[in-house]
Amino acid sequence: MNLRLLALFPLTALATACSMTANNTASGNSDAKVAAVAFTETPVPASEADMLKTHTKSSVKVTYADGSSKNFPLSYNTLFKNTDAISTVKGKKYAAAQLYNVDMEPIMDPWGEPVIAETADANSLLKVGNKMFLVNHWEYDDVMANGQSTRSLTNWYSRMPMSMGLSEIAQSKDGKLSVVSQKPVDFASVNGGWIFCFGSQTPWNTHLGGEEDYDLYFVPGEKSHATTQAGLKAMSEVYFKKQKKANPYHYGYATEVAVKEDGSYGLTKHYQMGRGTWELAIFAQDGKTAFFGDDGSYSGMFMFVGNKANDPKAGGSLYAAKWEQTSKEGSDGDTAANITWVKLGSSSGHAEIKAIIDKGVTLGDIFETSLKETAGFVPVRAGSAETVWLKLKPGMEKAAAFLETRRYAAYLGATTEFTKGEGVAINHKDKKMYYALSYIQGSMKAKDGGPVDHIRVKDNNAGATLTMDMADGQKDTKGNAIASAYVPAKAYIEDKLLGRPIAADANGNTADVNFIANTDNVFFDEKMRTLFIGEDSGTHVNNFVWAYNVDTKQLTRILSVAAGAEATGLQVVSNLNGHGYIMGNTQHQGDWIKSQNKDLTRRLEAKAVELYGMNKLGTPNYRLQAHVGYIGGMPAIR
Repeated sequence: MNLRLLALFPLTALATACSMTANNTASGNSDAKVAAVAFTETPVPASEADMLKTHTKSSVKVTYADGSSKNFPLSYNTLFKNTDAISTVKGKKYAAAQLYNVDMEPIMDPWGEPVIAETADANSLLKVGNKMFLVNHWEYDDVMANGQSTRSLTNWYSRMPMSMGLSEIAQSKDGKLSVVSQKPVDFASVNGGWIFCFGSQTPWNTHLGGEEDYDLYFVPGEKSHATTQAGLKAMSEVYFKKQKKANPYHYGYATEVAVKEDGSYGLTKHYQMGRGTWELAIFAQDGKTAFFGDDGSYSGMFMFVGNKANDPKAGGSLYAAKWEQTSKEGSDGDTAANITWVKLGSSSGHAEIKAIIDKGVTLGDIFETSLKETAGFVPVRAGSAETVWLKLKPGMEKAAAFLETRRYAAYLGATTEFTKGEGVAINHKDKKMYYALSYIQGSMKAKDGGPVDHIRVKDNNAGATLTMDMADGQKDTKGNAIASAYVPAKAYIEDKLLGRPIAADANGNTADVNFIANTDNVFFDEKMRTLFIGEDSGTHVNNFVWAYNVDTKQLTRILSVAAGAEATGLQVVSNLNGHGYIMGNTQHQGDWIKSQNKDLTRRLEAKAVELYGMNKLGTPNYRLQAHVGYIGGMPAIR
């Protein structure tokens, strides 16, 4: 996700559930087979009140196999807010987004106020046995201690240990969802959590979250090294209570939460899948092949192929993509490339890579490094616009592959020139993968100044979503077979999935509001043949969620998110006990875009106070809430 400077917390309570009973189909038969699904448009909000609330005015038209059809009106529903006191720890109630230390004690700010996250992100709504559960992420926290920026405090921290919530969910007959109970996930067994971003649901029905390690273990002397040190300081002093020093190699992994019917759970950080700035990891239906969204600048595209289906802990091989451009330099909508794969390494499993970490290996143990050209060293840019020269130390290939994944990919000649790699989704029927690029800029441009120049496209401040054709029988760059039928081989951009930058309009939008801008979350629903897309845009005053039918090529706006907020937590559950849901959250509401019309900002701020009031610190309540919710009203899509 885009780590935008927080202007704290989204949303207020929204519409009530609008649902249809399981047998309220066009034919009256709850088992009626669906032939096609289409959505009607939610307009761009015009009034201040509409701009300040997350809402949908869409309907879904369901056409059945017998030729009949029916429209179902949709509504956005809030399950809970970050500040709702519904989470139970040691018999006490806390806010849903309260953050905790290693002993599951609530973290407090210097004035004794609870530190409550405001960045609701991933959702996994899961049916486990006869019960339903929701795993949700709290992504990051730039912390406003008692309403004051931590940047003005000498003894406070710019990074907090983060968390996930686990809620048992009830479903009423009309499809409305509600929280039965909630507790935070305890990360003590894996040394805490850093930044929990987007997530996915595995073929074996667990939650898989991306731990987005922006604070990569940078080379001493790099400008970004101070960021790593500040983050480690916060983890050591706040999470571990100064009793243990945080190890950077404990963070930046695909993190699995396996929920059991009794509400207990198993927790695994998949070290053997590689370490990076993972927006998420998502598995194909084979249960072996996984892809990662790698966020930030000078990022890569990575693939894991497991040794055993539905068991990533059994190890496998890790690959990095190499972009071989086939379109002309400086292309935009006609961007195209062949994709080949550089093998980084293989592991026998989770225990093998954990053992390397447990030995206390450091970056200096893996690479010799230099900030200037050095004979025998390879120049790379990985996670930073600074060029670093590396030389792998003898016998450290495995540590480099799984602990310094992006850096080693660049070292071996893979492409680390992507910007803002975000969500990933898979269309299994057509064997296509969708890869969100929130922004196309910097490292993706021709002649960007880096040591290599694989990607040479036109910058686009509104971003795009890459479509990739997947194929079987592919080989890596050394000619060895890749044991997967889902290997991306060609990349291109479909017309409707390309952002349209414009000169600022009257409201300050710098991207066309009738097209997607700055794609972030993506989710493909096989039954609806629809790619759902959520925005994290610095170019739209209101971000949107879109539905893109891959057969008709129809692009439809289906949700308008509160002004300044990012659309997060996208998951589509097309049939859960006779009802369908589009999960969706918001974060950093009121984080106005830079180009926004200043008079509009004034009017929105005044309306926010009128509608939602002020808190005791004199901050508009509009900024002090994040919502976890869903679009309801859909019938089951079978």
